[in-house]
Amino acid sequence: MPKEIEKKEINKKVKTKEIKKPKEEVKTKETKETKKEVKKKVKKVEKKKEINRYYESQGRRKTSVARVRIWSSKDNDEFLINKKPLNKYFPNFVLQEVAKASLKKMGLESNFKVSVIVKGGGLFSQAEAIRHGIARSLVDFNSEFRKKLKKAGYLTRDSRMRERKKFGLKRARKSPRWSKR
Repeated sequence: MPKEIEKKEINKKVKTKEIKKPKEEVKTKETKETKKEVKKKVKKVEKKKEINRYYESQGRRKTSVARVRIWSSKDNDEFLINKKPLNKYFPNFVLQEVAKASLKKMGLESNFKVSVIVKGGGLFSQAEAIRHGIARSLVDFNSEFRKKLKKAGYLTRDSRMRERKKFGLKRARKSPRWSKR
């Protein structure tokens, strides 16, 4: 009996070794191929990042928040706000000038493609938030622009906000009409 058990154990070991060897070989071939493919994909992504490198920042004014992305491009001077062109989003010429002011100050109007997502507040507040965000991203692009933009006041966040309403009053400070009785 002990000889039969030993033979079965030996047969099991031999079978398991035979089964394991081909699987290991297949795995190593697959991993080598996948590693090469991954390296190629990483190189492609790195090249795309170099081409499509953008500078992102946030600008704020009152309750408006603008997320600004700028790409350096000589051919395309596109200016999109919430996926609309600038002149469609801000039909008023003054608001267009306020939004572009930081680019104009540096003389880079046609050198950048700008994409903005803006929320909250009114139109003028949104335009100033965009100006603030563009100024911040220009400083990320080139730190030498900081001095000129700071002097113009485009890098300082205008922190004036609406005061909250207090209880017992009609608005923040307006009291109800006084009556003697």
